[in-house]
Amino acid sequence: MNSNLPDLVHNPKLRIGNDWVTTQVTFSVLNPATGQIITHVPQGDADVVSKATAAAYQTFLSNRNTPAHLRSSRLAALAAQIEVRSDDFAALIVAEAGKPIALARIEVQRAILTFRLAAEEARHQQGGLLDLDATPAGNAHFGITRRFPLGPIAAITPFNFPLNLVAHKVAPALAAGNTVVLKPSPRTPLTALLLAEAVHAAGFPPGSLNVITCPNELVPGWVADPRIRMVSFTGSATVGWSLQAQAAGKRCTLELGGNAIVVLHSDADIEQAIPLITTGAFAYAGQTCVSVQRVLIHESIYAQTRERLVKHTRDSVRSGDPLDPSVLVGPMIDRVSVSRTITRIDAAVQAGARILVGGSAKGQFLEPTILEDVPETCELCCEEAFAPVLVLESYNDFAEVVQKVNGSRYGLQTGIFTRDFSLAWNAFQNLEVGAVLVNQIPTWRVENMPYGGVKSSGLGREGIQAAMEEMSEPRLWIWKTS
Repeated sequence: MNSNLPDLVHNPKLRIGNDWVTTQVTFSVLNPATGQIITHVPQGDADVVSKATAAAYQTFLSNRNTPAHLRSSRLAALAAQIEVRSDDFAALIVAEAGKPIALARIEVQRAILTFRLAAEEARHQQGGLLDLDATPAGNAHFGITRRFPLGPIAAITPFNFPLNLVAHKVAPALAAGNTVVLKPSPRTPLTALLLAEAVHAAGFPPGSLNVITCPNELVPGWVADPRIRMVSFTGSATVGWSLQAQAAGKRCTLELGGNAIVVLHSDADIEQAIPLITTGAFAYAGQTCVSVQRVLIHESIYAQTRERLVKHTRDSVRSGDPLDPSVLVGPMIDRVSVSRTITRIDAAVQAGARILVGGSAKGQFLEPTILEDVPETCELCCEEAFAPVLVLESYNDFAEVVQKVNGSRYGLQTGIFTRDFSLAWNAFQNLEVGAVLVNQIPTWRVENMPYGGVKSSGLGREGIQAAMEEMSEPRLWIWKTS
């Protein structure tokens, strides 16, 4: 066990209400870079899940009318707690997620900002005055609208951003006056447990954030529990749509997969685009839902762009020990992920694709890989790779780009590099995605933007203000004056 990790790794406990809970059954958390066991975490059962849900429900009933200024001050205190322990958070993210330390530190800073933004938004109650006398029947009436919290929210998060993706569920939920039962990825539960410590230290009422683990077979019953008022899920499309059905008509926010495309038009600034693309494709071994997976390059610049992308990848993209601050590409989360990616690469090659760089793995470290001539029916094109793999394609007319982007079952974010305003506007009007980024890669995200996708990429939006709207309900109050 690494002595540089925070004390909770020596005896991790689940957070339920005012209690730190252990169980008889545990599971191992592994370091993806070394394969070594970091610690053993309690495995919750149906009773643990029910107690956590009850704690969240009772805390909500007792605190649903907490004034905005108090919610705000607690969130600001939570951001300060994370900042004080930023080294501990970064060390845990490296250890359990295998994320390179430079990227882990960025994630911690983003999470601090997420909670600070939530603290600001908590002070701005959404609502307004209604002019009901706009019709004759409305004479002598006036009304106001105001948003009210929904109640306990079931939050389910993946391994790849074990702090900031959790923050994007917890921060808006608490800002809007809800409580949370959080089920983090079993690969990365420790960061979430450390966040629970920070929430407790920030002065939130016990039960505001409950962190549990449990077998997946208990999730359908949990999300169907009438005390749970909303499900917020980030993960695979298959699991996400299944959860929506299991949640029995409750509100759901689903942040699912993608196979993000970057378009380099004939007038693109290649010098600007290439380092952004390689970072977007290979950082953290491509294990993000908006990782750059396909690059559509205008045929007039295809040859030179391909050559420079390959050269930049070979010369400037560093792989290796995630504790090395210069490393961009660390290990994949497990050997199954590596094996699946190698199988997909081999299938593409057998179908006529050509590997330009990379293509092999050592343990859980997969080389940054670029391919061309990959048939669109291959999984590396039509499915989410979630790996350090980049596919290059050429196009002649922008109508081909629209067809390729819209032909995907995913629609998260797309980037287009061009100086042509009309072309960029065409992309915005016609591409079926959640966001079009001009002269930027689709991997780019800031904490206050509405973030989400269409089609198989999800339902609803995250980002502090957008998520607070998802996690609250408008209510109308009408007064008859005479």
